[in-house]
Amino acid sequence: MKTKLTLTALSLLSGATCIQAQTKERPNVIFILMDDAGIGDFGCYGQEKIETPNVDALAARGIRFTDMYSTASLSGPSRCGLITGKHMGHAQIRHNQNIYHTLDFAAMTADSTLEGQVPLLDNTPTLASVVKKAGYATGMVGKWGLGTVTKATPNQMGFDDYYGYICQQIAHSYYPPFLWDNDRREYLDNEIIERDTPLDSGADPLNPRSYDKYVGNIYAPDLMYDRVIKFINDNKSTPFFLMWTTNLPHSPLAAPERWIKHYVEKFGDEEPTAGKAYYPNRYPHATYAAMISYFDEQVGNMIAELKRLGIYENTMIVFTSDNGPASNSCSSGEWFDSARPFSAKKGWGKFSLREGGIRMPFIVSYGSRLQPMVTEHMAMFCDFMPTLCELTGAQCPPTDGISFLPTLKGGKQNRHEFLYFENPGQDGWVAVRWGKWKGHLRRAKTDNAEWELFDLETDPRETNNLASNHPDILDKMWKFITLSHEPSPHEKFNFDLPAREKIKLAGIN
Repeated sequence: MKTKLTLTALSLLSGATCIQAQTKERPNVIFILMDDAGIGDFGCYGQEKIETPNVDALAARGIRFTDMYSTASLSGPSRCGLITGKHMGHAQIRHNQNIYHTLDFAAMTADSTLEGQVPLLDNTPTLASVVKKAGYATGMVGKWGLGTVTKATPNQMGFDDYYGYICQQIAHSYYPPFLWDNDRREYLDNEIIERDTPLDSGADPLNPRSYDKYVGNIYAPDLMYDRVIKFINDNKSTPFFLMWTTNLPHSPLAAPERWIKHYVEKFGDEEPTAGKAYYPNRYPHATYAAMISYFDEQVGNMIAELKRLGIYENTMIVFTSDNGPASNSCSSGEWFDSARPFSAKKGWGKFSLREGGIRMPFIVSYGSRLQPMVTEHMAMFCDFMPTLCELTGAQCPPTDGISFLPTLKGGKQNRHEFLYFENPGQDGWVAVRWGKWKGHLRRAKTDNAEWELFDLETDPRETNNLASNHPDILDKMWKFITLSHEPSPHEKFNFDLPAREKIKLAGIN
């Protein structure tokens, strides 16, 4: 049942909402992006096992979206679509792609040129660069993944201040050998433990102490939280835009011991995981929950600091995740039902264009200035660029987005006719959301391309393929696909669409 949007009760004048008034006051904006957290990992979206009181409080006093989509189902392209306002048919970066394919922490520590992913092009407008031109202080704390240590760094792409992981691969350690403080490395007192390092020979997998070697001296999320608070304090007297792009709860599993103990007491004993490709872990369910609750606690502490500084009421906070839950050897997505009401089983979350891979938690809080509500407005990460520009008075570059500020104000909202997605990885995958319909073009890079079609109103878990029943809908989907798919400036992400007449219906030869 659709929720009726209402005008904020705090309108200052007839026809003028409080957000409109605050735009003149130059609001601060904090955009919080988690990594691999599913829409169902938070209490306000139905999670029953993991405690997220601070995120739930944001939702209770703000706007909670039910139909917000990431631009992609992987970290790099999701961030690219968000930060540039482009969907995957137009975005520069459309898949995760390292500059050099190494997962060796020691090698990257010794040679910084091995760090990084395919970079954004020079002079690409970003969220940070556009609001910086409008007079905002800009900062990012956390994971970048859109360049190397010399090409397309956060500082080069509009952020005045940066602290965190330039390279996504280094972000696969919560006890890394170093983080980047703007253009220099900050080395940390952590021993390098390479990924896929097994337990010591003869170690008892049921003894928690057997896992001590995977715990370093300095937990990076603690340092990054401190930098968030520093940035807020340093810029409390000027309008600022801050992106907090934590790597929590991305694998591997690692969390403060006090939170792990809390969930071990709550869940009871469980089987350890060997953590193939990452690290073994004694209590995988408890540790995953601990990672999310630890970050929820940090969000609460940040809000307390905003209130202490007297700037909470003039600060918009956006909370989301980059893509759906992972399904690797460390994952607990099915146990927690992390993509609820969608499927979190292997192949249906991260990497996939199923709803569980791209339908995101998305909450907007603005002190006491919003009329709390739940909205079914269909939106996408690329909509944040025009929203931010409208809110801050910045000049918006060309995007694929539509500002959802009217939804926040309870006004008349322009809407997307359709949403477009593509993933050039493996055999290629294209998807379209059009009203209640979700179309998939699977194996789009092969001679065996096929259609799937689902009615999300009656089948949100995408289990009943209706492609053979609705050729007219497939024709519409094909039109949207051909309108949206253009070459990327990075050749490695490009592929040609199959001929329309050669596309089969899934399950039918």
